[in-house]
Amino acid sequence: MKKTPFRLTPYQVQWLMVVGFLSVGYALYLRYLAIEFSTVSLACDAGLQSMLCQARSLATVLYKNSVFGITALVIAVLNLIRPSIVLMTGGVIVAGLGIVLYNIELSGLAIGLLILGFARPAPATA
Repeated sequence: MKKTPFRLTPYQVQWLMVVGFLSVGYALYLRYLAIEFSTVSLACDAGLQSMLCQARSLATVLYKNSVFGITALVIAVLNLIRPSIVLMTGGVIVAGLGIVLYNIELSGLAIGLLILGFARPAPATA
Protein backbone atom coordinates (compact mmCIF):
# COMPACT_ATOMS: atom_id res chain seq x y z
CA MET A 1 0.00 0.00 0.00
CA LYS A 2 1.37 3.40 -1.01
CA LYS A 3 1.46 6.09 1.67
CA THR A 4 0.63 9.62 0.69
CA PRO A 5 2.78 12.49 1.96
CA PHE A 6 1.67 14.54 4.96
CA ARG A 7 -0.68 17.28 3.71
CA LEU A 8 -2.50 19.98 5.61
CA THR A 9 -6.11 20.88 4.92
CA PRO A 10 -6.93 24.54 4.19
CA TYR A 11 -8.41 24.91 7.69
CA GLN A 12 -5.22 23.56 9.26
CA VAL A 13 -3.13 26.00 7.22
CA GLN A 14 -5.32 28.88 8.42
CA TRP A 15 -5.00 27.60 12.00
CA LEU A 16 -1.21 27.50 11.71
CA MET A 17 -1.14 31.00 10.26
CA VAL A 18 -3.24 32.39 13.12
CA VAL A 19 -1.17 30.60 15.75
CA GLY A 20 2.08 31.68 14.09
CA PHE A 21 1.06 35.33 13.88
CA LEU A 22 -0.13 35.32 17.50
CA SER A 23 3.06 33.73 18.85
CA VAL A 24 5.38 35.98 16.86
CA GLY A 25 3.25 39.01 17.78
CA TYR A 26 3.43 38.19 21.48
CA ALA A 27 7.17 37.60 21.21
CA LEU A 28 7.60 40.98 19.51
CA TYR A 29 5.53 42.57 22.27
CA LEU A 30 7.71 40.97 24.94
CA ARG A 31 10.96 41.83 23.23
CA TYR A 32 10.35 45.44 22.29
CA LEU A 33 7.92 46.59 25.01
CA ALA A 34 9.16 44.60 28.01
CA ILE A 35 12.74 43.39 27.58
CA GLU A 36 14.35 46.19 25.57
CA PHE A 37 12.15 49.14 26.61
CA SER A 38 14.25 50.98 29.19
CA THR A 39 11.37 52.39 31.25
CA VAL A 40 9.78 48.99 31.78
CA SER A 41 13.17 47.38 32.26
CA LEU A 42 14.15 49.80 35.02
CA ALA A 43 10.77 49.50 36.73
CA CYS A 44 10.90 45.72 36.69
CA ASP A 45 14.49 45.66 37.93
CA ALA A 46 13.47 48.01 40.74
CA GLY A 47 10.95 45.48 42.01
CA LEU A 48 7.65 46.22 40.28
CA GLN A 49 5.42 43.14 40.54
CA SER A 50 3.15 43.10 37.50
CA MET A 51 2.22 40.50 34.92
CA LEU A 52 4.46 42.22 32.37
CA CYS A 53 7.46 42.05 34.71
CA GLN A 54 6.79 38.40 35.47
CA ALA A 55 6.49 37.59 31.76
CA ARG A 56 9.70 39.55 31.15
CA SER A 57 11.61 37.63 33.82
CA LEU A 58 10.26 34.28 32.61
CA ALA A 59 11.18 35.05 28.99
CA THR A 60 14.64 36.19 30.08
CA VAL A 61 15.31 32.98 32.00
CA LEU A 62 14.00 30.83 29.15
CA TYR A 63 16.07 32.45 26.41
CA LYS A 64 19.24 32.53 28.53
CA ASN A 65 18.98 28.75 28.83
CA SER A 66 17.99 28.26 25.14
CA VAL A 67 14.73 26.61 26.15
CA PHE A 68 12.84 27.99 23.15
CA GLY A 69 15.39 26.66 20.66
CA ILE A 70 15.84 23.25 22.28
CA THR A 71 12.09 22.72 22.66
CA ALA A 72 11.46 23.76 19.05
CA LEU A 73 14.17 21.39 17.86
CA VAL A 74 12.76 18.45 19.86
CA ILE A 75 9.23 19.08 18.58
CA ALA A 76 10.51 19.41 15.00
CA VAL A 77 12.39 16.11 15.20
CA LEU A 78 9.27 14.41 16.57
CA ASN A 79 7.25 15.95 13.75
CA LEU A 80 9.80 14.69 11.25
CA ILE A 81 9.45 11.15 12.63
CA ARG A 82 5.65 11.18 12.82
CA PRO A 83 4.00 14.30 11.36
CA SER A 84 0.81 15.63 12.91
CA ILE A 85 -1.01 18.94 13.21
CA VAL A 86 -0.51 18.97 16.99
CA LEU A 87 3.27 18.75 16.70
CA MET A 88 3.25 21.24 13.85
CA THR A 89 1.27 23.71 15.97
CA GLY A 90 3.61 23.33 18.94
CA GLY A 91 6.64 23.66 16.71
CA VAL A 92 5.33 26.83 15.07
CA ILE A 93 4.57 28.40 18.46
CA VAL A 94 7.91 27.63 20.08
CA ALA A 95 9.99 28.31 16.96
CA GLY A 96 8.25 31.66 16.47
CA LEU A 97 8.99 32.62 20.07
CA GLY A 98 12.58 31.42 19.71
CA ILE A 99 13.27 33.33 16.50
CA VAL A 100 12.17 36.62 18.03
CA LEU A 101 13.56 36.01 21.52
CA TYR A 102 17.21 35.46 20.61
CA ASN A 103 17.34 31.64 20.11
CA ILE A 104 17.84 32.04 16.38
CA GLU A 105 20.18 29.13 15.59
CA LEU A 106 18.21 26.26 17.07
CA SER A 107 14.82 27.73 16.18
CA GLY A 108 15.88 28.27 12.57
CA LEU A 109 17.02 24.66 12.37
CA ALA A 110 13.70 23.59 13.86
CA ILE A 111 11.77 25.55 11.22
CA GLY A 112 13.78 23.79 8.53
CA LEU A 113 12.93 20.41 10.05
CA LEU A 114 9.25 21.38 10.28
CA ILE A 115 9.31 22.09 6.55
CA LEU A 116 11.01 18.75 5.91
CA GLY A 117 8.13 17.09 7.77
CA PHE A 118 6.00 17.58 4.66
CA ALA A 119 8.26 15.19 2.74
CA ARG A 120 7.44 12.32 5.12
CA PRO A 121 4.47 10.02 4.65
CA ALA A 122 1.34 10.60 6.72
CA PRO A 123 0.72 8.32 9.69
CA ALA A 124 -1.34 5.26 8.92
CA THR A 125 -4.93 5.32 10.11
CA ALA A 126 -6.29 2.45 12.15
